[in-house]
Amino acid sequence: MTPLTAPNRPKDDLVVRGARVLDPTEGIDAVLDVRVDSGTIAALGAGLDANGHRVIDGAGLVLAPAFVDPHVHLRTPGREDEEDIASGTRAAAVGGYCAILAMPNTDPVVDSASVLGSLRERARAEAEIPVGFLAAITKGQTGDELTEMVELAEAGAAGFSDDGQPVASPGLLRRALQYGAAAGPTIALHCEERTLTRGGQMHEGETSAELGFGGYPSIAESLMVARDLALARYEERPVHLLHLSARESVEELRRARAEGVAASGEVTPHHLTATDERVRSLDANVKMNPPLRAEPDRAALVEALRDGTIEAVATDHAPHARHEKEVPFEGAPFGVTGLETAFSVLYTRLVQPGVLALETLLERMTAGPARVYGLEAPRIAQGAEANLVLLDLAGTWRVEESGFRSKSANSWLLGETLAGRVALTVAGGRVAFAA
Repeated sequence: MTPLTAPNRPKDDLVVRGARVLDPTEGIDAVLDVRVDSGTIAALGAGLDANGHRVIDGAGLVLAPAFVDPHVHLRTPGREDEEDIASGTRAAAVGGYCAILAMPNTDPVVDSASVLGSLRERARAEAEIPVGFLAAITKGQTGDELTEMVELAEAGAAGFSDDGQPVASPGLLRRALQYGAAAGPTIALHCEERTLTRGGQMHEGETSAELGFGGYPSIAESLMVARDLALARYEERPVHLLHLSARESVEELRRARAEGVAASGEVTPHHLTATDERVRSLDANVKMNPPLRAEPDRAALVEALRDGTIEAVATDHAPHARHEKEVPFEGAPFGVTGLETAFSVLYTRLVQPGVLALETLLERMTAGPARVYGLEAPRIAQGAEANLVLLDLAGTWRVEESGFRSKSANSWLLGETLAGRVALTVAGGRVAFAA
């Protein structure tokens, strides 16, 4: 069973004319027309016949494979006031995504085939783009008892995770890795040693000391990264490490991969482009778990993304209601939104200054995350399903609450001007967004 649930909508016919077609995986970088027939890429070339199709002028724009986000919180079921399947996938389409994977820390937790089946049914009716749902590793995400992983896999779970909670017991995680071999889907781990983060509000360092906030030390992450990788090595099973933030975590992952451990990692736009210095603003919209860390951590994450140690960019899109964030920093929940700003902030902060190649960024936002979860990677090739994003790299825009399609506006980028706008998103063979 495919783990992605596509909306039950008609496919589209269109031609994108004269764009720079850039697909690093397929090795394409040329000005071409791309024709889509009934949701499938039918031809690439020059002067293609439109045959009555919708024509999109791509002159001066970049046409690339659309993005895949492997880490999104849709808050459904339980907190639809913050986000739901319709609003979250609509925000994803605006951000250039053709597929997202939703985490299971909902209310109730996605820990049974019945809850998972209900979500997939809702997605068919409500989603704007294909969406997959991860199931919990442990029942209720309490860390006490494993879920029925094989049954959940058969019901269409895209992976397993207790995101938001670490699997504290090494013995239980070992059994999860063993049972996961039979279930199949990826096991994705939130790495946090809770006895070291209790009372932590931000990265433990000079800034936390100056501000008087409780510290969340980087070793709380890297210690669990090392443990989880050791178990993966021992069991000879793959693992995926969620939202890495610390230099030491990168070093552990790089070492394990060099030794042949089948491990992958992801990193968020905020950890790639911001540091704990942002907390001096006392803006609760820069409070996230794991927290923004110091400049050496940020630089290590960028280098790991560049060299492929970290394979995927993930937003960790975490909507919160306004009243939850409009409180003193210490009282606010962790989490920020990111679907609508991810490409633009990374293009602005990393690609434009020459820190990261555009081709590398595109690969880490498309084929990289798809590979982690065993999904078919978006690609621009004849016969492939049309999953396309048209990018206006010269365009700039201001991040404002009024422009969001998400139900929540707890963005760490409010008020900033970014380069790189999404002009068109084609997801699952249909136009999901057009500016």
